[in-house]
Amino acid sequence: MIDKIASSVADALAGTADGATILIGGFGTAGIPNELIDGLIDQGARELTVVNNNAGNGDAGLARLLKTGRVRKIVCSFPRQADSHVFDGLFRAGSIELELVPQGNLAERLRAAGAGIGAFFTPTGFGTELAAGKETRQINGRSYVLEMPIHGDLALIKAETGDRWGNLVYRKAARNFGPVMATAARRTVATVHEIVELGALDPEAIVTPGIHVTHVVRVDRVATQAGGFKQAA
Repeated sequence: MIDKIASSVADALAGTADGATILIGGFGTAGIPNELIDGLIDQGARELTVVNNNAGNGDAGLARLLKTGRVRKIVCSFPRQADSHVFDGLFRAGSIELELVPQGNLAERLRAAGAGIGAFFTPTGFGTELAAGKETRQINGRSYVLEMPIHGDLALIKAETGDRWGNLVYRKAARNFGPVMATAARRTVATVHEIVELGALDPEAIVTPGIHVTHVVRVDRVATQAGGFKQAA
């Protein structure tokens, strides 16, 4: 019987190796799998390469992971925003390496990894520092840059609902990079707020099929100070 439900975040992340490439879903604060990031901190892996849309906000989630000093390199599109002080400090001190990737290229490099595409040409970045050292080519009179797929050892994503086969449904903007990251990683761990019986999910609503998911962990919604619930977008 296929049952991908893990009893805890710790069990789901066991065995994450030093030097691993970790794909972390989220767009700003929408869809960030904070419970999995905290679990990765507790797990203790070091010398990590992290792939995310940005480089952390405030002091929680991805920023908290960076603050531990266990991330060697970050691959992202938006490393700086008003509250990215953790990344700013590490980068200025030379304590972290940055690979800056245009957002469309980031999504396509992840998608290419999941689709088995060896590389692709894109006009984005041609003639800029982002194309330095990369192969370029003229195609039909337009200049292109060769980009390589981004493969992950582990993807950490946040979904809304799942089942024991690992089928996932997302909530609105929390979907973002989760689907492509799930296909691009050797292992994928997803948090959900609800686990339903097989057959309860509308097949047309399933975005990530269970074949791409290794473990599903149910987590509670985060209570706000006002006594309600904060449901990530």
